[in-house]
Amino acid sequence: MAINIQEHMAINVCPGPIRPIRQISDYFPRRGPGLEVDGGGFGEAPAHLAPLALAPPAALLGATTPEEGAEVDSYDSDDTTALGSLEFDLLYDQASCTLHCSILRAKGLKPMDFNGLADPYVKLHLLPGACKANKLKTKTQRNTLNPVWNEDLTYSGITVDDITHKVLRISVCDEDKLSHNEFIGEIRVPLRRLKPSQKKHFNICLERQVPLEQVEQGPGLLEERGRILLSLSYSSRRHGLLVGIVRCAHLAAMDVNGYSDPYVKTYLRPDVDKKSKHKTCVKKKTLNPEFNEEFFYDMELSTLATKTLEVTVWDYDIGKSNDFIGGVSLGPGARGEARKHWSDCLQQPDTALERWHTLTSQLPPAAGALPSA
Repeated sequence: MAINIQEHMAINVCPGPIRPIRQISDYFPRRGPGLEVDGGGFGEAPAHLAPLALAPPAALLGATTPEEGAEVDSYDSDDTTALGSLEFDLLYDQASCTLHCSILRAKGLKPMDFNGLADPYVKLHLLPGACKANKLKTKTQRNTLNPVWNEDLTYSGITVDDITHKVLRISVCDEDKLSHNEFIGEIRVPLRRLKPSQKKHFNICLERQVPLEQVEQGPGLLEERGRILLSLSYSSRRHGLLVGIVRCAHLAAMDVNGYSDPYVKTYLRPDVDKKSKHKTCVKKKTLNPEFNEEFFYDMELSTLATKTLEVTVWDYDIGKSNDFIGGVSLGPGARGEARKHWSDCLQQPDTALERWHTLTSQLPPAAGALPSA
């Protein structure tokens, strides 16, 4: 059977406006049960099979409508479902001053690669604070939109004061070895939502990135550069102050390799004779060094009450000036936990008191020389 040129065309060329064909099978012979003629040849479709009305594109593709199921490409139009969701646990241990973050899994992440998948990993930051100083990161899961990590990340030196005002920022990113890693979505959890020693489970939709502005540090606040665990004890037998440099945590990275070579210096101000300096050994290539070193200052308790203990952390560099990482001052002119630690030490002689302190980018005014009584 001959087929004319009109039946080969993808449009209706009859007089009038050009319209798309309604169904291609209406213009061509069909083979099927009851349609064979002349011993198995092709025949015309029965006349009672009228062309179908023009269907919407979604129906032609077999896609479901919003009433029947999920929307197609919902991640482009709906922030609450498109970026995916993240499941994790948080636990604050007040006794050890640690925040335990268990990153469990993510579901329905936004595709970021050409293959329609992603290579996701999770980053943690504590805000306000220097991102480089407190970043924790999971491993990367390859070629998946539903990654499972089951990784535990821990922040050390988290005090009760931190719980009241800090926010944990959890970001999901796509790793790209050939270019910059791409942001997928984030969640921000105020730590005040946690109760000490009670694990809290979260399963939250990711949100679009919120710009990190300078105001997050708060007006007049100094940039955080890490944490240091100090031990103070006044020995009534030896008539002097024992200062223990225990460890540091989440120090700011000062070297190009993403680490530092930290050491700690202490001074007792005012230091007229410049003899109060003590220095620990250098710990190579780490942001969480353990020192466990102790220094002694021979001084009567009454005189010590007028002094300020200045503790600074430095990055050791060969052949050039060492880089200042951060510092803290403890004394009568300090504030918050630094002042309380110093006061408790003077009021409880012969008792070793360990406390975590925040290192800042500049020493607060308490580091200045206080006039002697």
